[in-house]
Amino acid sequence: MNHKQIAISCLFFLSSLPVFSQEKRQLNLDDAINLSINNSKLLKLNQAKIDEAMASVKAAEDNKLPNASVSGSYLRLGNANVDMKTANNNPGNGGGGSKTPEVSQALYGMLNLSMPLYTGGKIKYGIESAKYLAEAVKLDAEDDKDELIQNTIEAFANLYKANTAVMLMKENLQAAKQRVTDLTNLEKNGLLARNDLLKAELQASNVEQNLLDADNNLQFANLNMNLMLGFPNNTQLVLDTVGIEKRDEGDKVLNDYISEALQSRKDLKAISFRKKAAVNGVKSVNAEKYPGLQVSGGYIAADIPNLITITNAMNIGLGISYNVSSLWKLKSKVQQAEAKVKQVTLNEAMMNDNITLQVSKAYLSLMSSRKKIEVSELAMNQAKENYRIVKNKFDNSLATTTELLDADAAQLQATLGYTLTRADAYVAYNKLLQVSGILASSLKK
Repeated sequence: MNHKQIAISCLFFLSSLPVFSQEKRQLNLDDAINLSINNSKLLKLNQAKIDEAMASVKAAEDNKLPNASVSGSYLRLGNANVDMKTANNNPGNGGGGSKTPEVSQALYGMLNLSMPLYTGGKIKYGIESAKYLAEAVKLDAEDDKDELIQNTIEAFANLYKANTAVMLMKENLQAAKQRVTDLTNLEKNGLLARNDLLKAELQASNVEQNLLDADNNLQFANLNMNLMLGFPNNTQLVLDTVGIEKRDEGDKVLNDYISEALQSRKDLKAISFRKKAAVNGVKSVNAEKYPGLQVSGGYIAADIPNLITITNAMNIGLGISYNVSSLWKLKSKVQQAEAKVKQVTLNEAMMNDNITLQVSKAYLSLMSSRKKIEVSELAMNQAKENYRIVKNKFDNSLATTTELLDADAAQLQATLGYTLTRADAYVAYNKLLQVSGILASSLKK
């Protein structure tokens, strides 16, 4: 088979493959955040944890309700000896006695009710502890939501940066190819050395290779965003970035953000609730020192054929219970509960320190990004002006091809750097809001 036949076969094979058209979809940042929240499996899992915690609260509250039990049995008796200790059946009373009844079966039923009146506070502290833990779980979910929002912002910014890189690379490649065309004409007319033309062709090849890498990064960023938002993998996202870089960052200083973080961080509030729950755990264990008091009542019915029938046997009374083993078992339980309080207290202190470090790091990163914007904007303007001057010199045979190519590469790098730096600064600002615990509330404004 010759080369022509192979080419025809490949074309026929490719034409027989199904064509998958990419769906284009407009996307702005607000839509991306809302979609990621609605599509997040983590947030759905957190909701299930909240439901579990609320059910635990209900279970703790149910301990205040009465306990009720019903039991009944039917018994078959074999050769039962029945001795009735009654006056009529006592031979010493002079009675002639009566025949002892034959008992072969028995049937009885019981209904018991009990209502706790006093448990030393164990039920009360159990309910409070369950409520505190439920609040902690809710705050954990809110903290995960803030992190999800920040991840969405970063993914959106990465897609924006990848799009920008591809766009600039395509523009530069088009300019590089046009330059090669122009220089080729000069070389043909003997006005340019062959070596200078090869340099221009090499730069065009390098730009084309960089474009392939940039396009690969764009496809990966697009796929990552589709997965976050629940879109089909082949959806091509067209970003609407109007206004995302015009947010008012205010004039807060580092101490302002640290103060807000210590007041607003969800994870810090969650550990505070866990500390309260642990303290109530100590109180609940100590409550075992005290006796329990409950009111009880019941109903009994029984039927033993040929012997006795009992109906309407109702009872009511007060009962007291005390776990004597608590005298020697309670100490270790109290120590365990108190140790848990110490652990949570230390975790709270460590979290305060970590929050200070996280906020400081995010703040310094934002300050650095702001400064980089100024520097990169100046560098971009300088690179553009430098390329204009070198291009003018080259057109007048006052600059070499190498100088022209270097100026063009510097211009591309500076323009790309300025665009990426602005996106990084936007992400850095939102990261500062996240670690300060105010990201979600700031987006609502």
